Amino acid sequence: MGDSIKVRSLAGTLVKLDNSFGVTGDEEETAKVLKEEMRGLYDEYFADAQGNQIYVRYGKNRDKRVLLSAHMDEIGYIIKSIDKSGFARIFPVGFHDDRMAINQALVFRTAEGKKVQGVTGAKPAHIVTEAERGKAAPIGELFVDFGCRSAEEARFMGLEIGDYGAFDRAGHFLNGTDFYTGKSIDDRGGLAVLVETLRRLKDRSIEPTVYVAGSVQEETGMRAGYPLTNQIKPELFLAVDGTIPGDIPPLGYEECSQKLGGGVGIKFYDWDPNITCGNNVPRKLTNHMIAIAKKYGIPFQREVIMGGGTDAWTAWQAGTGCLAGGVSIPMRYMHTAVGVLKLSDLDICADYLVKYLEDYVTL
Repeated sequence: MGDSIKVRSLAGTLVKLDNSFGVTGDEEETAKVLKEEMRGLYDEYFADAQGNQIYVRYGKNRDKRVLLSAHMDEIGYIIKSIDKSGFARIFPVGFHDDRMAINQALVFRTAEGKKVQGVTGAKPAHIVTEAERGKAAPIGELFVDFGCRSAEEARFMGLEIGDYGAFDRAGHFLNGTDFYTGKSIDDRGGLAVLVETLRRLKDRSIEPTVYVAGSVQEETGMRAGYPLTNQIKPELFLAVDGTIPGDIPPLGYEECSQKLGGGVGIKFYDWDPNITCGNNVPRKLTNHMIAIAKKYGIPFQREVIMGGGTDAWTAWQAGTGCLAGGVSIPMRYMHTAVGVLKLSDLDICADYLVKYLEDYVTL
């Protein structure tokens, strides 16, 4: 990895961002942490009506705008009802796997910002029917137990219909390695890369003006690409986001071409047939991105994935159209409480973006 001081700084930023609460629709706490980490690294800051956080770092040419975006939001849950015994029923917020929702520790954030802990429960395994055995309990059949005995007690805690909940788990590095496991590495890993990119650009002269966005509501439809592109009007939009690696036993590289420790991911294609979204990145952009990686000897991986998308999809279609691509970070077990990434990949991504911006030319 790179300079140890830089890497320690990057690691610290990752931990703070990952451990913040930021379920889609309630990203305020993550936005606050992001702003603290961005202190001293930008020339201008503003937030839009959606809550997207935009940091501007002026280049020699203020009209040559490059927009780098990573989403602040994480998947979670929302309370849809509270019964007379104080148990809450929930809806999923963002894409969930029903298998991962049962027997989880959750934390809900009230309207006043108070944190209330709970656990998801379902029918005990001892008494499930044969038809139920071996099947994942649907999220709609789960309930959240807050350790109270009535709806009145639950509301005394501050809980109400519409409160968002996230996995209640502190992230950490595994066994002294640079493998980090956390509840919201998608996409706090990307956010950490963008903070570190601005740190490494400090006091360097570059041509383009760089807009760095912490976007909202990516997990429920990649909603920020349109407004960010329409208001900033960049000539290039790069989404810095996670991708599925093929380096775990159930998968192989013929299914997912990325691996942890393989370096910066350069997106060629993504597609989610369930919601018919995705991005075919133009060859002129992927060729140029690879050329920069080769010029500076930066390890890179080509990303082609089925079953995912980023804010670049909507940015591509905004206004009169925007050249849009992605820098991808391999992340194991995304959309669970135990996602895993490798710090060296974040370090390489930050170095890559610095070199890309230093060499930037209009395509």
